[in-house]
Amino acid sequence: MTKKQKLELTWVGKENRPRLEPRILIEDPAKSYHAAARVTDADIFDNVLIHGDNLLALKALEADHAGQVKCVFIDPPYNTGSAFTHYDDGLEHSIWLGLMRDRLEIIRRLLAEDGSLWITIDDNEAHYLKVMCDEVFGRANFVSNVVWQKKYSKQNDAKWLSTSHDHILLYAKNKETWRPNAVERNADQLKGYSNIDNDPRGLWQSVVYTCAKTRAERPNLYYGIEHPRTGELIYPSETRVWGYDPNRHAQHVRDGLIWWGKNQEKDKPRLKSFLQKVGTGLVPDTLWFRDEAGDNQDAKREALAFNSADVFPTPKPEKLLSKILQIATNAGDLVIDSFAGSGTTGAVAHKMGRRWIMVELGDHCTTHIVPRLAKVIDGSDQGGISKAVDWKGGGGFRFYELAPSLLETDKWGREVISSKYDAAMLAQALCKLEGFTYAPSDSVYWQQGHSSESDFLYVTTQTLEPEELAALSEEVGEGRSLLILCAAFRGNADFWPNLTLRKIPNHIRSKCEWGHDDYSLNVANLPMAEREPAPPPPAQSSLFDGEDAA
Repeated sequence: MTKKQKLELTWVGKENRPRLEPRILIEDPAKSYHAAARVTDADIFDNVLIHGDNLLALKALEADHAGQVKCVFIDPPYNTGSAFTHYDDGLEHSIWLGLMRDRLEIIRRLLAEDGSLWITIDDNEAHYLKVMCDEVFGRANFVSNVVWQKKYSKQNDAKWLSTSHDHILLYAKNKETWRPNAVERNADQLKGYSNIDNDPRGLWQSVVYTCAKTRAERPNLYYGIEHPRTGELIYPSETRVWGYDPNRHAQHVRDGLIWWGKNQEKDKPRLKSFLQKVGTGLVPDTLWFRDEAGDNQDAKREALAFNSADVFPTPKPEKLLSKILQIATNAGDLVIDSFAGSGTTGAVAHKMGRRWIMVELGDHCTTHIVPRLAKVIDGSDQGGISKAVDWKGGGGFRFYELAPSLLETDKWGREVISSKYDAAMLAQALCKLEGFTYAPSDSVYWQQGHSSESDFLYVTTQTLEPEELAALSEEVGEGRSLLILCAAFRGNADFWPNLTLRKIPNHIRSKCEWGHDDYSLNVANLPMAEREPAPPPPAQSSLFDGEDAA
């Protein structure tokens, strides 16, 4: 293999990529929820819960949030054999990889330069997923594979080995920029610190005063230290000398850093290490035990508290998400979970003062997530991490549905603008499709969106006459430009150089896959896969030919 070659993961259908429609979001105020009053000045009210296909939702978020997300956590379907009864092993694997790849590419674009992605997965796909993430994020941006102890009890009826862990793959958008936050020491890690001599510098613990060098290697570190009580010279061993030379030792004595132990006549010197100097935080490690990150039983108990009649089957514990968000984010940062499940990510992010966006396709978006978050906001949820962060409630979220596809087929088989779109929705959708920011002016009717300070977009379902176009061109003036999306227009578009005229739906029909509402990872919703990629269909004549004047 040459230096220019690189290993790539291949699968059936890898070359097939969806042409996603960037949908708009429609709020359902009846399902949005906000606290009646502010609890603190840091309350966050603009969190977002989206009910709909998560690939379409990620595409919908891309225009407004690209490069802004500090942390993405996803807990995708693990692609276990039992989930794919209608597919053989090779095909199920390929479908799963393709659907994950499409999501990861958008997630990467959403992440800030100092952002990170955390993916929980088991052994079934972890190593294939790792190689695919290397392709999407770059192998140099792989940070770590965290091993999380998801259960304690052994599965004695396991056919091979009893599985006790899951993987958490961690990638940075840019590893050179991303740095983890320290994790707080737990009670066991603080247990060694005390202040038995009432040192004004606070809690401390003593550490060894020797180093792993021999007298022959470091003769200058083999010397006698006078015992302060007996006057005896205390020497290190021949195979493990003092860790500091005589001058440094003398400075330690002057600074009151030498501890001779409770039995001052027998003990050797040790060095005081103060908590305020080393800090209460530790560099995160890659082995997360259940006592510090929770396990499946913790998660089930938490889920049971919100819906005992229909317990969500595969939740993640709040302690696990708390640890991830502590490492990856700070207060006010934006967190996304596009496989929301039972809503743990949003619940934890809310309690920790992070902004959040969650996406969930299933009905449990309404039956599980909404009531759970309502309890969080009310402050009545005192489970999970609530007591640890002293959660009192506050804030809120808005509930959105994905808009229907912009184009639909009428009874004569023609592609037309969906009847479910009003004028404002149409303008917003076309802004998103064309890469404009939807920002309708209160005073200038044709300024419905902009791509810069001088480039605007105007949408109308009317047929524009030459007189109207001339008036628009004069209003736009020199140094500005206007993209007009209309049903039709009359006249020669070249007469108005500051106007760009396009007919809808002619102009947009080839941009996306219209009417495709489900790209989910639930294989039951997918069509039967082909053994070989199907040949492209023959070209068909269009119902909307040309984009010249009507």
